[in-house]
Amino acid sequence: MAMLGEISHTTTYRYATPVTFGTHRAMFLPRRGASARLLSWSVETSVPSTIRWVTDSRTNAVTVMDFSEPSSELKIAFQVRGVYFGVKGVEAFPLESRADEVPVQYTPDEWTDLAGYLRPHAEDPDGSVAAWTKNFVAGDQDQTIDVLQRMLSSFRSFSYCARDTEGTQSPSDTLHKRSGTCRDFAWLMIETLRRLGFAARFVSGYLYDAALDGGAVGMTGSGATHAWLQVFLPGAGWLDYDPTNSISAGFDLIPVAIARHPGQAIPLAGSWFGDAKDYLGMSIDVAVCKVGEFRDPSEG
Repeated sequence: MAMLGEISHTTTYRYATPVTFGTHRAMFLPRRGASARLLSWSVETSVPSTIRWVTDSRTNAVTVMDFSEPSSELKIAFQVRGVYFGVKGVEAFPLESRADEVPVQYTPDEWTDLAGYLRPHAEDPDGSVAAWTKNFVAGDQDQTIDVLQRMLSSFRSFSYCARDTEGTQSPSDTLHKRSGTCRDFAWLMIETLRRLGFAARFVSGYLYDAALDGGAVGMTGSGATHAWLQVFLPGAGWLDYDPTNSISAGFDLIPVAIARHPGQAIPLAGSWFGDAKDYLGMSIDVAVCKVGEFRDPSEG
């Protein structure tokens, strides 16, 4: 069944006295394609603003907001309604033979297209990430799908720890701490995969969890912005892997932005002008809800 869903995402900044605001850029709009059809979307700001939509070099939709008045509070509320088609059974996508074993054999054209996603981006000062990487192919364990599943499962020994501060830990920090956020886990797995010769990219978006529709405690990262990764495998294409929840299929993952590194997929970024002591903090309210379902014609 396809899911008719609604996403609401509200961010509120508070200040002790009125401050002025610079341009803000946001990535809230789910990516359109074979797995999603957007029906409506809107953004409202508590401060008068000029809003425009642009598309970046990675085909992400970016909301650009310029504000015309000072205020002691800035609220940005985004809403979208869409139809989401789950991609079930990743194993149904057969790999080409050149992708069966590590390292995957990309064609010259693929190397050119994927170059930015193949090169490790983060430093590995003590070699710990490189050493950890070798564990997944030790003893001739080089079957691609097995390597990916073992890597995904390895994050079950890590502790999820929400963090209010912006940014993403370095892969080596996440490995040493054995804890982090969904962004940290995704970034570590991406850099590990790149060291094995896989093309991998960072994905930011939302996690739908049916448990939350009934008010239950859901999967880690649901009811908030979420992050995971995609791996390019010849024959199957870009496949989703979520190390935080050990999931790799279905319509649980709703992508918004793709990037070479986490810094290119920040949900909301901008500037303000005033005394540093005026900043009182921020709050984020995210809801991803199913409002209906209908039969997916592709299911026959």
